[in-house]
Amino acid sequence: MKPHLRSSPIDRRSALKVGGAGLFGLTMPRLLQAAGKTSIAPRAKSVIFLFQWGGPSHIDMFDRKPDAPDGVRSPLGEIDTTLPGLKICEQLPETAKRMNKVTLIRTVTHTMKNHNSAGYYALTGCAPPSDDQRLRDSPELFPAYGSVVDHLAPNAAGMPTFVSYPHVIRDGSITPGQHASFLGKRHDPLFFREDPNSADFRLPELSLPAGLSLDRLHSRRAMQEVIDRQSRLLDYSAEAAGFDDYYQRAIGMLTSDQVRKAFDLSSEPPEVRERYGRTTYGQSCLLARRLVESGVKFVTAYFSNTIGGRSKTDGGWDTHGFDDTRMFPIVKAYHLPITDHTLPVLLDDLEERGLLDETLVIWMGEFGRTPKINKNESRDHWPQCYTALLAGGGVKRGFIYGSSDAQGMYPDEHPVRPDDLSATMYHLLGIEPQTEVYDRNNRPLVISQGEPIWDVMA
Repeated sequence: MKPHLRSSPIDRRSALKVGGAGLFGLTMPRLLQAAGKTSIAPRAKSVIFLFQWGGPSHIDMFDRKPDAPDGVRSPLGEIDTTLPGLKICEQLPETAKRMNKVTLIRTVTHTMKNHNSAGYYALTGCAPPSDDQRLRDSPELFPAYGSVVDHLAPNAAGMPTFVSYPHVIRDGSITPGQHASFLGKRHDPLFFREDPNSADFRLPELSLPAGLSLDRLHSRRAMQEVIDRQSRLLDYSAEAAGFDDYYQRAIGMLTSDQVRKAFDLSSEPPEVRERYGRTTYGQSCLLARRLVESGVKFVTAYFSNTIGGRSKTDGGWDTHGFDDTRMFPIVKAYHLPITDHTLPVLLDDLEERGLLDETLVIWMGEFGRTPKINKNESRDHWPQCYTALLAGGGVKRGFIYGSSDAQGMYPDEHPVRPDDLSATMYHLLGIEPQTEVYDRNNRPLVISQGEPIWDVMA
């Protein structure tokens, strides 16, 4: 990964040592103030990143091409929306009613055709070193968005900064970009695999072992620290210190009523839980609302743990079609209904609670689907042009940015790289996109090599 050579907005010597110990522990906004610069006024307090693993079809959902020829034109019908002139898939009637609340970016573009490479790009905003299905997780690769936020602007009130759940996504090997990488384990997300829809949902990290009181827990920890010091069992390298910090934060969460309450979905009225849908993804979206309401800054909720393909009851959006399956019956039966049940409800709930204007919701996958329908009456991978949906958190309502060509193959105007999406997100959070962090070799790297998309900001 090559360092970005643009000059930083403040003097590196005085401020941008944030990859190591920082300037006496100051976060980025305080560093900017210490250097005599005015920090960016944040428009968003939190981000909910709804990652649609597998790649939803832009041309069948939000970038319709009704005049395209057979073999390109969607076989799914379309309906009017609350944004005049915009039609979307007829399988999304509730979503259609909320299009006056969102921004559609129709020209996201890159060249990564494999899930792991494209997924890493989408989760970090940093281009991968290669387009390879076998791209493996590595401490040399860039950290997840939420880990960068935790590094530069961590929560100071006891709540975790970054929470992700309920899947580790992979396509063969684990997809990079889901944790802190070279920033160190202390900036990993609070991650769990427990199903928020299960009747006994709880977090092991927030539950004490049977028979172990908080007093005993603290006593055990104090004793372990003595043993570690006396026996020199703990090598205080940056990595080891990261594990220790992570452990200390877990202890802090065990003792925090605020954290436990945020994760207590059983406290939600039954009608609210039903409103979101009693599915893993539906309850994940409800939990995301509870977390940002409690002060978590970045929530990543994964649609599925697999790229999908054949099932009408689970899995991601990777519906190429096979000998015995076709894409359109699958998405009609599962993907589109669950999307139409959850996304509108989440936006409405945030709005009703006064949270939408300060919460940036991002709904997107790692790429779109080919405009040309394949021999299996389905669509393949297509990163050259696809759609991302944004709402709240400082973006315009009822706005479309960019346009694709007549068949939805390539951007016709205003192409947007994932790098530009990352710069936009950081800017809305009040973090300068040109801020530098340091990799394992102490090389300075900017957190985004893109430019904020100013036109989408309210």
